[in-house]
Amino acid sequence: MLFNVWRHIDPLRRYRKNILVIGSEVLMLRSAWTPRLPCCSNSHLTPDLHDVGPGESGTEEPCDNFTDLDLSHCFMGTSLYVRLLLYTRSNPDCGREVAHHRLSSQPLLDLRRPTAFVIHGYRPTGAPPIWINRIVRLLAEQEDMNVIVVDWNRGAANLNYFTAVTYTREAALNLTGFIRTMQEEGASLSSIHLIGVSLGAHLAGFVGANLKGAIGRITGLDPAGPMFTSAAPEERLDPSDAMFVDVLHTDMNSFGLRGAHGYNVSPWRDALVKMGQTKVFFSTTAALPYQKLSYRVDMVTWNQYLRWGVVYIRLHSGRNFTEARIDHKLQRLEQYTSTRLLAQFDEDLQNVQKISVRINTGNIIGPRYKIRLLRIRFTPLERPDRPVMCRFDIIMEENMEVAFRPLPCDSRL
Repeated sequence: MLFNVWRHIDPLRRYRKNILVIGSEVLMLRSAWTPRLPCCSNSHLTPDLHDVGPGESGTEEPCDNFTDLDLSHCFMGTSLYVRLLLYTRSNPDCGREVAHHRLSSQPLLDLRRPTAFVIHGYRPTGAPPIWINRIVRLLAEQEDMNVIVVDWNRGAANLNYFTAVTYTREAALNLTGFIRTMQEEGASLSSIHLIGVSLGAHLAGFVGANLKGAIGRITGLDPAGPMFTSAAPEERLDPSDAMFVDVLHTDMNSFGLRGAHGYNVSPWRDALVKMGQTKVFFSTTAALPYQKLSYRVDMVTWNQYLRWGVVYIRLHSGRNFTEARIDHKLQRLEQYTSTRLLAQFDEDLQNVQKISVRINTGNIIGPRYKIRLLRIRFTPLERPDRPVMCRFDIIMEENMEVAFRPLPCDSRL
């Protein structure tokens, strides 16, 4: 699994607020044949009347459902028709189709709130995505926001995948026009979050590019690989498409897009944690297999003077080595202090013959202070079959590397 992320910090404060969900067409079409609809029509289609929700006057009004097609539509081919279904905390289970004009006159759409658009991908069977209702509810529970499902099922539902690919550009133009109308009526582009799945991730990227990267955030979930693997940045989701771009890859070996297509989170990690946007994060390598080898490092230090430092650790096997910099925060080193660290290494060295440790305190003037390690213990986390490594009673000098041969640990230590 690869997770790579974003750039500007300002919009991060608003990410949870601005979520608008964009899906496909929302109607339940019952006949095997339906008339061809214009690409960017905003006319209101007849909703499926068996679903109803509360209206403004307290009466029951029909819900606007995601377009439900079948294989006959996919065999015949569908032309692009984009519908926008609005969900809020007031109507989490009953979508309301939103027109592309006079947005302020639509009672449930509050442009002062953040907006999240949810955009589905290729639909080879025509059925609605089973995850749509779940993601809508999760977003609405997280914060009071507009969640807009972009329903382009007519267009995405084609047996010919390449036809669906060509429609992503047209659907992006439709959605770009809607977002520009939002901006004209008072919405902030930085408060908008596009969440795209498969082809929907690239569609979101095209919208972001049309708006010169001013969208607050784009999240790509398994961006589609076919037709995009060798594409230039302007022809697929790209880090420049929004202020903040994060991408989650879980399907690279089949239909997913390979490579890093979001921003590196490392420069913003501490800021994200402080702002409460991130509670847990993990690191990956920049290339396959996108996985680091992790060790839990337990140290017990004993030194006369209080020192603060950053810990560097190298694992050696023959002429090969891999290094971890424990940089989450400065470590406090004083008399009989027990410290637990997470060390992550880019390379997996199976036979570790030597370990070297350096504690960088930043002291460049004056005498070097000694730091005594009473015990250091390395526990492999992903490979429990490998031995736990220890060493005892090591005398170090700050800013100087010391190397030692690891010894087997007593399991009771």
